[in-house]
Amino acid sequence: MEKVTRIRRGQAVKHNQEPCVVMEMLHKTPPNLAAFVQMSIRNIASGKVYHLRFSPGDSIETVNVERQNFEFSYIDPSGYHFLHEDTYEDVTVSEELAAPIKNYLVEGARYVLVFVEGRVASVELPTSIVMTVAEAPEGVKGDSTTNVYKSAVTESGLVVQVPLFIKVGDRLSIKTEDGSYLSRA
Repeated sequence: MEKVTRIRRGQAVKHNQEPCVVMEMLHKTPPNLAAFVQMSIRNIASGKVYHLRFSPGDSIETVNVERQNFEFSYIDPSGYHFLHEDTYEDVTVSEELAAPIKNYLVEGARYVLVFVEGRVASVELPTSIVMTVAEAPEGVKGDSTTNVYKSAVTESGLVVQVPLFIKVGDRLSIKTEDGSYLSRA
């Protein structure tokens, strides 16, 4: 058992005797009211999301989590395929699990897969990822005196606001937290 105030995003907990992954964790203290902890968790087996509220003194049962490095390989109708770096084991991640991060998946890039009780619970993104620009309009001459940005589409379909000098084929470093442009790679 662990105090709910010590639980963090990505940890696994038991809810209704089933393992769940913590997706979001907020500690709130509204004015003139008691503090509370609000938690969003996803059931690993069913995929159902629960929104729970606890008082700061409550405890919840935790589950052991195993993290392993994998390389993204390809997509097919059965799901998203990842290859273990050491054992070359192929692990398939379902469309529902990969949907929130699918625009950040680049072939050959390394990701961390989180396993709970032998099942893939989530895919952790690196802090930044290098992607190639697939589509970008030409910059207009004379607009370079101010910080003007244009929309560019990466190889995975992610739309990023980039400076005017970026063109098709450039490799960009993109922040995975919010999908913003960091620099050319």
